[in-house]
Amino acid sequence: MKAIRHFEEFIKDNVVKKQYPDKSRAKFLIEESENSYNNLLKIIEKLKVSDDTANMLIKVCYDILMELIRAKMLLDGYNASGFGAHEAEVAYMRTVGFNERDVQFADQLRYFRNGMLYYGTMLEKNYAQKAIEFTKKQYLKLREMLK
Repeated sequence: MKAIRHFEEFIKDNVVKKQYPDKSRAKFLIEESENSYNNLLKIIEKLKVSDDTANMLIKVCYDILMELIRAKMLLDGYNASGFGAHEAEVAYMRTVGFNERDVQFADQLRYFRNGMLYYGTMLEKNYAQKAIEFTKKQYLKLREMLK
């Protein structure tokens, strides 16, 4: 997996465009993320984390975080679309103060989620647990940022 590019490069390549802040879409994404987060906690409680639930839980974790990052971008007047949009959204984490280790883990989540959707990658319980812990920590940080 190659290193993630800087957010400014995505602007230069027109993957990210500057726009008027979209408060209503951002609000929707924040609410969706909150619902998904609450459902994640319920799923973990009822189904537990296992090899059988790992892929589903990792996808949910990724979606929770990306919805909040997209919301932050929209409030800041940015929108990513097309090829490289998901990578641009992860790169935006640097712009809003996430450390490089967290950006790299989020990019790894993006990469593995892509592998699940398009190549049939199967992940294991141990990685799902790491993704869940990461999501819990970053969810709180992102929610605080969006207040």
